[in-house]
Amino acid sequence: MRSTPEVEDLLRRNAPQVLGALVRRYGHFDAAEDAVQEALLAAAGQWPSEGVPGNPRGWLIKVAARRLTDALRSEEARRRREERAAALTPRDAFTAPPPGERAPREDDTLSLLFLCCHPDLTPPAQIALTLRAVGGLTTAEIARAYLVPEATMAQRISRAKQKVRGVRFGRPDRWEQRLPSVLQTLYLIFNEGYTATSGTALQRPDLAGEAVRLTRTVHRLLPDDCEAAGLLALMLLTDARRDARSGPRGELIPLDEQDRDRWDKAAIEEGVALVTRALSRGRPGPYPLRAAIAAVHDEAPSPEATDWVEILGLYDVLVGLVPGPVERLNRAVAVAMVHGPRAGLSELDALSGTLKGHRLDAVRGHLLERAGEPEAARAAYESAAAQTLSLPEQRYLLARAARLKG
Repeated sequence: MRSTPEVEDLLRRNAPQVLGALVRRYGHFDAAEDAVQEALLAAAGQWPSEGVPGNPRGWLIKVAARRLTDALRSEEARRRREERAAALTPRDAFTAPPPGERAPREDDTLSLLFLCCHPDLTPPAQIALTLRAVGGLTTAEIARAYLVPEATMAQRISRAKQKVRGVRFGRPDRWEQRLPSVLQTLYLIFNEGYTATSGTALQRPDLAGEAVRLTRTVHRLLPDDCEAAGLLALMLLTDARRDARSGPRGELIPLDEQDRDRWDKAAIEEGVALVTRALSRGRPGPYPLRAAIAAVHDEAPSPEATDWVEILGLYDVLVGLVPGPVERLNRAVAVAMVHGPRAGLSELDALSGTLKGHRLDAVRGHLLERAGEPEAARAAYESAAAQTLSLPEQRYLLARAARLKG
């Protein structure tokens, strides 16, 4: 019998905590992950017909632990029979907990995130390992999301696992210093899902949704962390516009042309509540500030009613904390909306040579168009279109350029 959506959702939610429990007790990240996958496959085959057990997480841990110890015994038997028993004894005795009790510790998922975002790993490796170990995505799914061959992604994940082999499982001693890497990894995953950097699709909703789910988990485990709350708010407020961002043929629809009735009001309400609480706890950090900007956009009933003065003030504070080229580019748009396109173009001039990709020329084309320079705007749009690897963005930019011809 095929697995039902309800069972698949239950398995996905439990998988990282089951993996965390095995890694915490036995080590052997690679072998533990394989054992968890076998347990998940067994559950997907049995539960739809036999029913979900009273303690599904405990059931998964029991089955996975049995598979893991069998695999480790088989491996060790080929090496050193006399030392097998000592080498394979878990660090503490484990039995599946009775129904109603927590199986692993609640922060096992967070510990997995810290492990996947180890500072020795590159950002692409952190993303891949997070999606594999914590998100539960297959290597093929991750490869498709990032438009690379499955073999390439498999090598990336394998190298990442090798680098974290032997790393103590659990929250690092100075875990607060690792948290920004965790949040940044989740933010990068969300951004790739919300606006794909390449390919035929504008968005990859499954990837964005996974980032929201994992960030919600971090916020639940660290409810007093303002940056985690701010990141979750930012994702919700941004993803709320997803259905209105593309037309029936997948074409890009810019923010000021979207049908705001199609925005997700429940997500906006939750995001606004989260960012309001985060901002009330003291000096805001980058994620609450970004979320506050998104909230101003989402709460405006129309493009004309958007409070650009407030947005510019928020960007002034954000750029003071994070003076990166993307933040400064977005601030230049706010400057143009408050002080006119010429002022925004002056801000862009200072970014030349510091921002890679098509976005600088795309914004330049928009501001030149508003400033009444159609030929220069057309050239900027065409330059931006030539640089992007996203077909929907390319078509949109070329359409803007074509509209200005003659």
